[in-house]
Amino acid sequence: MGQENCTIVTEFILLGFSDVPELRVFLSLLFLLIYGVTFVANLGMIALIQFSSRLHTPMYFFLSHLSFVDFCYSTIIVPKMLYNMLNMERTISFLGCMVQFYLFCTFAITDILLLAVMAYDRFLAICSPLLYMVSMSQKLRLLLLSGCYLCGTVCSLIHLCLALEIPSYRSNVIDHFFCDLPPIFDLACCDVSINELLVFIVATSSEVITSMIILTSYLFILITILRMRSAEGRHKAFSTCASHLTAIVVLQGTILFTYSQPGSGNSMETNKVSSVFYTSVIPMLNPLIYSLRNKDVKEALRNVLRSRILSGEYFLSQTQGPQVERLAEG
Repeated sequence: MGQENCTIVTEFILLGFSDVPELRVFLSLLFLLIYGVTFVANLGMIALIQFSSRLHTPMYFFLSHLSFVDFCYSTIIVPKMLYNMLNMERTISFLGCMVQFYLFCTFAITDILLLAVMAYDRFLAICSPLLYMVSMSQKLRLLLLSGCYLCGTVCSLIHLCLALEIPSYRSNVIDHFFCDLPPIFDLACCDVSINELLVFIVATSSEVITSMIILTSYLFILITILRMRSAEGRHKAFSTCASHLTAIVVLQGTILFTYSQPGSGNSMETNKVSSVFYTSVIPMLNPLIYSLRNKDVKEALRNVLRSRILSGEYFLSQTQGPQVERLAEG
């Protein structure tokens, strides 16, 4: 690439998906629906865990933070993407682009680590049920949670500092719907092999470490479940673990496919499709997977709704009673 074409960039243009007006409107409505479900489902899951005393356990403590992280990194990407779909400018400032990438990367890495922590939590709950509440103490929960957030923050900060070292770009047009590192590296005028190698190392090492924790935990869980004499106990354990494994496979698979190939092994269109899964679809699916396949969550939701309905009926009876008496007297 010629040095004469290189300039300092103050803003980027995000190409997004399509310039066809009809397709743009359809995609806008589709992603608006997805984000609406993501918004309601994740915040609803957090509220349900807070309001329902039966969900005040370590598992749901981590699940509430998983919902929070899913909501955050979807919110960082999707609203801006929707705005760009309906706006022909599609610009984002250089600072805005770096902030968007940093926050997204922080929450994405935290999300992956949280899934590994939740696998370890299930291992303790199923393999050592009598010592579970002692082993998974509040201090340990806070330590594990802080480690997830800290690791996500530090890894993202390293990527951000290296990205800020890129002095100039041959173009300011990013062939993507958000500020991700691979398409930004494609525009750089300098050698970014160190940056690409670091992305590969961080993505692969986090995938390998978390996968080993998850696989080891579930291997012991499977052995313990098969030894259970109670059919109901086996069914409950399988149900809880199946929802967790579904969320893990979908997220880990798309992250591994997108980032764990050095030198941008995938085409940009393929990266866009896989990026849709982990930025939009997975944050929507996670609370649905855990609620639809989990008896405790469904029962807690029924109890909360029942109590709200009963309290509403009581309030109406208290307010309407005096009015009825006054009408009867009149």
